[in-house]
Amino acid sequence: MGAGTSPADGTHTDRRHEDGTHAKGPAEEAGTPEEAGAPVTVRTDGADEVDGAAEAAGGSGSTGEPSRRFSLTRDTARPEGGGRAAPGDAPAPARQWPLLTVLCTAGLGLLIVGTDPFDQAFRIGVMLMGIALLAGAVLRWVVPSVGMLAVRSRFTDLVTYALMGALIVLLAMMAQPSPWLNVPFLQDVIRFTVR
Repeated sequence: MGAGTSPADGTHTDRRHEDGTHAKGPAEEAGTPEEAGAPVTVRTDGADEVDGAAEAAGGSGSTGEPSRRFSLTRDTARPEGGGRAAPGDAPAPARQWPLLTVLCTAGLGLLIVGTDPFDQAFRIGVMLMGIALLAGAVLRWVVPSVGMLAVRSRFTDLVTYALMGALIVLLAMMAQPSPWLNVPFLQDVIRFTVR
């Protein structure tokens, strides 16, 4: 039985032992081409194939139709705008400059948070990480081809990057002690939920 195919009754019985021999499923116990003496050839792609003469004589075999239950994805389409951001003859970093811009900015923020070189370094570093995501949203919106920065559709990437970046920046500005941004109704909500 080939990969991605199943018999007409919808049961999938193609199982193999670790040594490559075929294990019988419940549907094959009644009578298989191997037991009937029909020659079976093992293809290199791992699927058993019953010779045409044995199949014509009534031997059971794969239906040849793709299974509705087990479908294999052969290829995926590149996301809209997922092409190279620079010509193909440019060096690899230049072709992925939008992604590298976002990653380097976020990495700088992580470095600042990790080393804590100055007062308010935590807040500045986390804000840089949020700004990196906001920059990714802007690049995804403005630049027609952003390379590997394109993960899903343009709209989904834009909303995801912008929402996460804005939340990170807002939370960094509201971090205690001495927050830079004070939202009174959030303090009321926290007090209400903590009680």
